[in-house]
Amino acid sequence: MSDREPNNGEMIQSELQEEYLKSLDELEEGQLVEGTVIEIGPEQVFVDVGYKSEGKIPTEEFETEPSIGDTVSVVLVSKEGKGGQVVVSKKRADMISFWRTLKEASETQEPVEGTFSKVIKGGFEVDLGYGITAFNPMSQTDVRRVEDPETFVGTKSRFLIERFQKEKRARIVLSRRSWLEREIENKREEFFNTIKEGDEVEGRVKSFTSFGAFIDLGGFDGLLHINDMSWGHASRPKDYVKKDEDLRVKVIKIDPESKKINLSLKHLTPDPWTVFESKYHVDDVVKGKVTKLADFGAFIELEDGIEGLAHVSELSWVRRIKHPKEVLAIGDEVEVKILDYDLEAGRVSLGLKQVLPNPWDSIEEQYPVGKRMTLEVKKLTNAGAFLEIEEGIDGFLHVDDLSWTKKIRHPSAMLKEGEKVEVVVIELDKEARRIRLGVKQLSDDPWQALKSAFPKGSRIEGTVSGITDFGVFVRVQGDIEGLIPRAHCFGPGEEPVEDLGTVFKEDEPVTAAVIEINTNTQRLGLSIRDLKKKQQRKEMAKYIHDEEEESTFTLGDFLKDKGIDS
Repeated sequence: MSDREPNNGEMIQSELQEEYLKSLDELEEGQLVEGTVIEIGPEQVFVDVGYKSEGKIPTEEFETEPSIGDTVSVVLVSKEGKGGQVVVSKKRADMISFWRTLKEASETQEPVEGTFSKVIKGGFEVDLGYGITAFNPMSQTDVRRVEDPETFVGTKSRFLIERFQKEKRARIVLSRRSWLEREIENKREEFFNTIKEGDEVEGRVKSFTSFGAFIDLGGFDGLLHINDMSWGHASRPKDYVKKDEDLRVKVIKIDPESKKINLSLKHLTPDPWTVFESKYHVDDVVKGKVTKLADFGAFIELEDGIEGLAHVSELSWVRRIKHPKEVLAIGDEVEVKILDYDLEAGRVSLGLKQVLPNPWDSIEEQYPVGKRMTLEVKKLTNAGAFLEIEEGIDGFLHVDDLSWTKKIRHPSAMLKEGEKVEVVVIELDKEARRIRLGVKQLSDDPWQALKSAFPKGSRIEGTVSGITDFGVFVRVQGDIEGLIPRAHCFGPGEEPVEDLGTVFKEDEPVTAAVIEINTNTQRLGLSIRDLKKKQQRKEMAKYIHDEEEESTFTLGDFLKDKGIDS
């Protein structure tokens, strides 16, 4: 061994070795150290941590395969394990690093990621990774009320840490709602900073009101008013959009101060009224679809945004329609005529009947006065009956036109609804759209025949049909009933009686003289007194003619004998 003094180089080398050995002694088990990847095997990664041997890390502890020379944080588990090798753990190092990340996130309010693992009392257990779980209260799960908690299980999301405690018993409380609210506010601010009126945006139908629908634009809402859903008449928002439907809408008004946003569907297309006159003209016959029925008429859509009204009076030439549902149903495809339009008001007047021929135009040729028909009784009234001539056209049969001779107070005495009756057209007014029918006119007027056969003063025979206090009714030819007034029931010289029933009996024959016959009022007056007077005059005239001039029997004696005052 040489006695020479070590040179400077040797001294420096010796100091470095001592420093190295000292640093190795300072490594403690459980310490977090940095290592360098020096070899990569199929199942293990070898890391140099500056100790006498390399540490081994299972490859599955790496999310992505490392490269030689990469720096890896590990925990020194043991300085000397089995075989004298140092034992390290990347997994423990990752957990320590993750706890530091969580603590920093709780202080800076940066979001952390986690997965809803299960529903527990009051909320959810959230898996943050590395075996660390946290609690998220039910009320802090969403900006809306949670209806079905199980739907969240397995869902990944971001959270803000509301409470972080690692000492003693680790406890972490999260709030997904706080993170959502912050994200929504950020998106809202970005929206108002970047979007302007006229821009088109994407949204999802969130909820409905009577005046429209709210569209979710990313956690905040815009209003799609019902009037902005279609250029035409819109009455129900659900007819145009569906819940949870994704829509593209146009921003028509935006107010950064009030944070209000108005959206429109119809403004995605041009206003059809601006080109209406290039496509439609008065008297054009067009096709349309019935969209709504009201008491006063039917709304008919000609195209998207162009809707017209066919008033109830324009639905039929002949039928008295009380409600459009009598002839139309929603969804019907119909042909209509354009009667008028107002571009400023966005109104079109339509006619349904105008595309069909008007039967009243040829009514005089089809049903001239004198035409006989067998028709069905549709309705009875106090004044008469309505009979259907054809669909929508009725004729009226007045109670006075049922019989020449019978005094009918109500048509039900001779008619029943639904029965068929032979009638004749007796009057037609095309302008007033009125047709009058008659039954009695099917036969000749017996009053005219009676008047011709029995002029005033003539003798007529009949049968007693009724006895009253004021006279006796007698039925004569033609089934006509006349009246013998009480004063005319007894001949000259006969003693009147109080009760006419003691002298006259129903159905017994009687002969009288005609004293009045009025075909207009259908009045027949009869007299037994006048008939007997006439007969007595004939007898008297005959007697006077047959007596010899020298007879001493005078006219006065004859009259006294007959009970006639001279």
